[in-house]
Amino acid sequence: MPATLPVIESGDGCYMWDETGHRLLDGLAGLFATQIGHGRTELAEAAYYQMNRLGFFPLWGYGHPPGVELAARLAELAPGDLNRVYFTSGGSEAVESAWKLARQYFAAVGEPARHKVISRNLAYHGTSMGALSITGLASIRNAFEPLVPGAVKVAHTDEYRVGAQCGHDGECLCAAEEIERAIVREGPQTVAAVFLEPVQNSGGCYVPPDGYFQRVREICDDHGVLLVSDEVICGFGRLGHMFGADRFGYKPDMITMAKGLTSGYAPLGGVMISDQIAEPFIAAEQEFNHGFTFGGHPAAAAVALANIDIIEEEDLANRVLDNTAKFKAKLASLRDLPIVADLRGDGYFFALELDANAPSDPVKAQAHAAEVSKYLTRQMYALGLTCRAAARGAESVIQLSPPLIAGPEQFDEIVAAMRPALIDAMGEFAP
Repeated sequence: MPATLPVIESGDGCYMWDETGHRLLDGLAGLFATQIGHGRTELAEAAYYQMNRLGFFPLWGYGHPPGVELAARLAELAPGDLNRVYFTSGGSEAVESAWKLARQYFAAVGEPARHKVISRNLAYHGTSMGALSITGLASIRNAFEPLVPGAVKVAHTDEYRVGAQCGHDGECLCAAEEIERAIVREGPQTVAAVFLEPVQNSGGCYVPPDGYFQRVREICDDHGVLLVSDEVICGFGRLGHMFGADRFGYKPDMITMAKGLTSGYAPLGGVMISDQIAEPFIAAEQEFNHGFTFGGHPAAAAVALANIDIIEEEDLANRVLDNTAKFKAKLASLRDLPIVADLRGDGYFFALELDANAPSDPVKAQAHAAEVSKYLTRQMYALGLTCRAAARGAESVIQLSPPLIAGPEQFDEIVAAMRPALIDAMGEFAP
């Protein structure tokens, strides 16, 4: 990676070129977003056509054709009875909106004390003050504290590390049971919602054990708590299904979305809500007291519709299902390197956790992990690969999330760049 900020000038399919002409395989789909790859003229044409007809008008007390059509399309695709959508400009706004929706919903049904939310340690849910409060990463929270009160943290599903410690063999539901303990401890009458990603991003693609979401659904139902599926990353084919909730067989009360909704070609997000949540608003003819000027922007909605068309017409979700085992097997070939400690993930969303001889002191270990991550980012960039090498606590993790149009040829290229970079890191950070 250049010493100065790299400038990406163009993209086509799974590849990008920087200002020097250096070709890069987009191993992170931009930022978990470009499902259909780069350079798709269909999306540019959809935005151009819409902007010629209606460049902008807000969805405050009005509708416009692409916004109405997209809402109906999403209602058809979403699981269960999630038939209403509230549009935002991105993922943080979607999470923020979901928390506010939950609070206003409970006020509308006579339970105004329900204002707290439960989320998982290390989980990332956004950067606005509410979404940041739900986020479980101390490194990005500390500078902005005190945050919004009422955000409670529980264990994530780290089977590599935590699963073995609880004394269970195989799949473990201890992390799900901790959610119930947190609800009881806080007082069920004060808890509004549980926010969970189908596969947790931060920490490195933590996959839920079998039965985890079914148990969480039972717990939420038992205590009258809403279950929010944060699918800003996991939606729109990333896990081989249009929504991650379908991949793991559970029905949330809300789904937050962004990124893959437009393949990143335009800023757009949203919250899908169930008929149950919508009912008290409709019955009282009451509006959700919230809004964003550009939420559901007509050009962005037109881009989303064209993007969903491509995902469906090219059967990209099934492409992911067909290739998941091949992708995982190719990444698993790196496990012969001593630096690779664990491989986990699902669909086109995997992580390698590294063992890079970190010092035992926790503070020094965090600094070491950050140094390893920066080194690997530079090495892989030079070898023609962009992905995410990041420190999460004392661990360094590499995440891979290529466009859904990628296949075995790209998997080979990913590993061909990662192997020498990892070998270099073994030498650089030898004890």
